[in-house]
This record gives sequence, C-alpha cells and structure tokens, in this order.
Amino acid sequence: MSSELNVPMGSPAPGERVQDGGGMDYRDWVRRSYLELVSSNHHSVQALSWRKLYLSRAKLKASSRTSALLSGFAMVAMVEVQLEMKYAYPPVLLIAFSVCTTVLVAVHLFALLISTCILPNVEAVSNIHNLNSVSESPHERMHHYIELAWGFSTALGILLFLAEVVLLCWIKFLPVDHVVPTKSPSPNPEDKPKSSSGWKAALASTIIMVPVGVIFVLFTIHFYRSLVRHKTERHHQEIEELHKIKVQLDGHERGLQTV
Repeated sequence: MSSELNVPMGSPAPGERVQDGGGMDYRDWVRRSYLELVSSNHHSVQALSWRKLYLSRAKLKASSRTSALLSGFAMVAMVEVQLEMKYAYPPVLLIAFSVCTTVLVAVHLFALLISTCILPNVEAVSNIHNLNSVSESPHERMHHYIELAWGFSTALGILLFLAEVVLLCWIKFLPVDHVVPTKSPSPNPEDKPKSSSGWKAALASTIIMVPVGVIFVLFTIHFYRSLVRHKTERHHQEIEELHKIKVQLDGHERGLQTV
C-alpha cells in the first residue's frame, strides 16, 4: 500500500471530457479510477497474505529444527549422565534435574508436533505460484498455534535448556573430592582434599549462566517490544494511506454530484 494506491494525477474538471481513444466524461473517469484503486488494494492484501504465509513457514521451520536439536541434547544428557553411587546427592538437586529435563523435552516435542502438523500444509500452498492460492493455506486459522510453537521453541525452550546446563554441572562436579577414596596401606592425613574443587566448578558455571539467562530474558523482551512497535508503526502508516484515499474518493464523489 504505497504510491500504487494513489489516485492518478491530472484529474479532469467536472464536465470536462477526456479523450482516451473515445469520448469519456468525468463520471467515467471517476469510475475507472475507483476500479483501479480497488484492484491495487486487492493485490496489496494478497501481497500481505503471502508475506504472512512466508513468515509462518519460516517460524515453523526454525521451531522444528531448534526443538529437535535441543530435545535431543536433553535426552542424551539424561541418558549419559553418570551418578556417583558413593555420594549422597541432595534430593532437591535430583528432583530439579529430573523435572527440568522432562519439561524441556515435553515443551520441545510439543513445538515439534505443531510444526510437523502445520508445516506440510503451508509448504504445499507456498510452492504453488498462484496469487489466489494463498487463501488455501491454514496459516491464518492456525496463527495462534504457530506463535505458541515459536514461543515454546525459542523463548521457553532455550531458557529451560540453560537451567538444564546448570543442573547438569552441579550433578557432574559436586561429587568431586567427596567420593570415599580407596583404602591405602598407609593413609596420610595430608591426602585429604583441602577444598571442594567440584563445588567451586559448579558454582562458577552457575555464576556464568545467571547473567547469560538475564541477558537472554532482556533480549527477548526487547526483541518482541521492537517487533510490536514496528508492526504498530506500519499499521498506522497503512491507516493514514487509507484515510488519504478515502478523502480523495470523497472529493471525487462530491465533484460527480455537482456534474
């Protein structure tokens, strides 16, 4: 909806005849201008629908790839983690790791399910080179599900994955220097660990990951606010252009009534 929606310049005065191969009065010129405006507006609406379709397809592809990757990492982390049987883990740590991994896999699999179900239908329509075929795509009706999959895969899923990394570091490093050593023939008191290096390693990973999580949340909020602001500005511009077109059409209608 840009300059192509503007009414052609050089409009004839009321009662004046325009020579366009044949005689055309002011009333015919207004009718032809109105049809051109309606046609251009129809093409602009179709172009907007196609942009929404391509955006929905890109979101579904990104969600499916991200969800498959992160859910696979979470499953491998749970399967490959080796717990020290000689160390008494805090029950809260084990419960938190189990819950976080389960929720992480469930969230990503749900996003993957939505993407797998909707993406083939969107892809089938996007491969048809016909402007009128955009109405056959379910991306408008399934808009809320697409946004839900996008949010689960990018925002909530990545945040849970960061928490998963922190919990995994605590489980792997916390038993270090706390495992009961094997009996030696001549035990030396100086062989006991002076400090828990495993606890320090887990704490260091937590200290690093907390600012990363805060930055991630702030970036997500800033990104969505900027995106909403951009869409709002674009809608305001389109409304102003429509208002200008309405004023021009009202002026031509008044001129037509005076003929």
